[in-house]
Amino acid sequence: MTRKVYSRPQSVVDMPFHYCPGCHHGLIHGLMGEALDELDLTEKTIGVGPVGCGVFVYDYLDTDMIQASHGRAPAVATGVKRALPDRFVFTYQGDGDLAAIGTSEIIHAAARGENITVIFVNNAIFGMTGGQTAPTTLVGQTTTTAPIGRLEEVEGAPIQVCEMLNTLQKPALISRVSVHNPANIMRAKKMIKKAFQCQLEGRGFSFVEVLSSCPTNWRMNPLQALQWIEETMSAYYPIKDFRMPEGGQ
Repeated sequence: MTRKVYSRPQSVVDMPFHYCPGCHHGLIHGLMGEALDELDLTEKTIGVGPVGCGVFVYDYLDTDMIQASHGRAPAVATGVKRALPDRFVFTYQGDGDLAAIGTSEIIHAAARGENITVIFVNNAIFGMTGGQTAPTTLVGQTTTTAPIGRLEEVEGAPIQVCEMLNTLQKPALISRVSVHNPANIMRAKKMIKKAFQCQLEGRGFSFVEVLSSCPTNWRMNPLQALQWIEETMSAYYPIKDFRMPEGGQ
């Protein structure tokens, strides 16, 4: 007798996958879809998309969506949540969007403790525009604009967004996860769902950073990219919970 162990989440649209081979956006969409299904949120959700590869989240999640100007998703989500407090509101942003032009937006939304959820996809590079150096690009990592590798004395040190937001008083949940192997995928799913629940309980700002691969712009094959996250990326961006809501684990 055949036993069904997995099916496409109802919140995820059945359509052809368009991201590059080895890209983790699709996997993260799936984890978000599972959480939306389990919490029965699909019909109550308004998502805010970024500028960059992650903007295509609106093609894959069967929820109402808004596209914000570059970096402004937290401000748009703030307005939506304040106008419609009964809705579940999330932003889905890449590191080029959130940690570069959107730095002020994410800092002040977190500082205010806005009751929104932010899913931050960190692949340490500008993806859609051709692989330029991002605020999260590691020292020594090569990009189209840093062919000899990022130089700390020139470009500075990479921004650790979770650590930066953890200096603020208001955020309720701050966590960094990864999706480079099954154990971390399971942990990422758990933390995304916990961040969603944090908003539903009115606890305030919740933030989940997801370490993600970009084999195309890293100039690696997908397996090499997974290994690079494990051995190099997670050494600078440690996978950990920085802050949990009161009473949370």
